[in-house]
Amino acid sequence: MPIPSPLDDAPDLCRLGVADLTARYAAGTLSPVEVAQACLGRAAAINPRFNAFTLIDEEVALTSARASEARWKAGTPLSAIDGVPTTIKDIVWVKGWNVRYGTRTIPGITAAEDAPAVRLLREAGAVFLGLTTTPEFGWKALTDSALTGITRNPWNPERTPGGSSGGAAVAAATGAGVLHLGTDGGGSIRIPAGFTGIVGHKPTFTRVPAYPASPFGTVAHIGPMTRTVADAAAMLDAMSGRDFRDWYQSPLTFPPATPLVPRPLAGLRVGVWDTPAKGRVAADVRAVFEGALAKLSNAGAVLAPIALPAENLWELFNAHWYPGAAARLAALPPDSLHLIEAGLREIAEIGARYSSIEMINAAGKRAQFGADFDRLFDACDVIVSPAVALTAIEAGKEVPDGSGLARWTEWAGFSYPINLSQSPASIVPAGFGADGLPVGLQLIGRRGDDAGVLACAASFEALGV
Repeated sequence: MPIPSPLDDAPDLCRLGVADLTARYAAGTLSPVEVAQACLGRAAAINPRFNAFTLIDEEVALTSARASEARWKAGTPLSAIDGVPTTIKDIVWVKGWNVRYGTRTIPGITAAEDAPAVRLLREAGAVFLGLTTTPEFGWKALTDSALTGITRNPWNPERTPGGSSGGAAVAAATGAGVLHLGTDGGGSIRIPAGFTGIVGHKPTFTRVPAYPASPFGTVAHIGPMTRTVADAAAMLDAMSGRDFRDWYQSPLTFPPATPLVPRPLAGLRVGVWDTPAKGRVAADVRAVFEGALAKLSNAGAVLAPIALPAENLWELFNAHWYPGAAARLAALPPDSLHLIEAGLREIAEIGARYSSIEMINAAGKRAQFGADFDRLFDACDVIVSPAVALTAIEAGKEVPDGSGLARWTEWAGFSYPINLSQSPASIVPAGFGADGLPVGLQLIGRRGDDAGVLACAASFEALGV
């Protein structure tokens, strides 16, 4: 049986989505100030138990909410998300806030400017509540650090919410804000979304601009985490755009994801990916996935199995991720390295041993995989897989006890291949495992087709869990 939802005890104002909020703002029946106060109260209430926030800034939030209220009264809102409570992951710069990266090795950076995604959200009128927890430098798929402690899953506090955007997932799942900015370098939006029963979207690479550049390079994405697909689409559009600080961005524009129109499932060509790049799928997760496939088939979708067009994707991802960890640690003061978490030190030491030739070869193999992955969409409109191969594991542990695994990447094999391909991917709730914890469905599309992926996600969402 499912565990009671962590949203069950949230105040009514904390359960509303973007469309409901802005309709009420426009009608004058609700104020952004009221909603900000409710969400600030909710954040303060859930934080001692679940550890979702490193910063809750009431003054900044209410100042922004009052400005939004004035705009709505004047009939001049800045965007479709004006006045909507929003959180930012604590590795992304917010002007005036001390960003800590989940580490004790540096005192934090009081940002002199907004990161590009934050700038775009601010210009859209988003109300920033605070910063959400992350593991040290966002290096792993669970959320704990020596700086901030263990972040816990609100469905079961003994379990992790996943990571590295675990704090954002907890804030979303409990109603402590509506829109939540996460980052995803190997699954860090999608794994927490799957573990906490929310929606997470990893956009096409560079759709959402980034600065400073991630040390993990071109596997790193920025995207929305929300409770509904419609809210994810609204947030994605608000923080999509050109920023010349991000040199990786193309001058080409992406089609908007809003207005979100669910895509008819009848006739939809669905590629079924059921074997992760590493590890195996737990029996209860497979059962939920098969139930999701049955729903799609009953709605008229045409299902066909697919296999990833490469071998050893785990090793290929490590060849990108581990040197990134080495580069991040190389930039720290040498006398602080003893403070770094042991697991992060270990992968950085491995990463430092990669030769330039090995890295160039890895880049070439990745390019071939990406091209072959793109061609999969000649035969299908969307690819589906489980979000994660298991339900949320014990909090504070990188791998399940007794599993024989060493690293988080060994149980996250549905995630990092899609960072290597740079494709858009959404997670939507699909059901519950034998332990009552959430199981998500991943929907993946061709590069640039975020709107199509979200439309398909909305159609699945409409089928119900």
